Amino acid sequence: MQFQSARPDVIRAINQRWLLKTWNERRGEQALPTWQALEGREYAAMSRHLCFFDVVGKSGNVRFLMRHHSAWLGEVYGFDCHNQYLDEMQSGRFQGALIATYQHVVATRAPVYASVDIADREGRLVHYERLLLPFGQDGETVDRILASLEMVSPDGAFEHRNLVTTNARPASFALYATIQSA
Repeated sequence: MQFQSARPDVIRAINQRWLLKTWNERRGEQALPTWQALEGREYAAMSRHLCFFDVVGKSGNVRFLMRHHSAWLGEVYGFDCHNQYLDEMQSGRFQGALIATYQHVVATRAPVYASVDIADREGRLVHYERLLLPFGQDGETVDRILASLEMVSPDGAFEHRNLVTTNARPASFALYATIQSA
């Protein structure tokens, strides 16, 4: 899988751009901000689009445990994903690409943006955009990942329930990018 190097302006969603800017500010001179640098009330307006994972294991053998997601994201996934490992939640032909994206975040300690075109149950095109931001208790080692998931359809309305498990149209991956630091 190829990750392009991209500037922050490749990110389309305003909320995701704000998250990246805040992530950069909070890390200061360190490679990574600490999770405690986040202030919950700042993120309340976008919390329905956020989930976070604990990074479990050592380099080369890591897994991603979902610790939190909103009820709305549970509907997008089609089930409650709390305390589930990513490799157990997502199956099928794109599981490898998804896991590789999270592993790339750990390996590079850099934000990663992915945009994939999928279809809802009615076959409407949906741009599914994911921004992954790494955090580290020691400022150096990734131990948590914040994921911001934004979806938009050129048709306007779309069915978000079971969106990631719908097979109305095969997914086509548009972009995988490692975001350059400011």
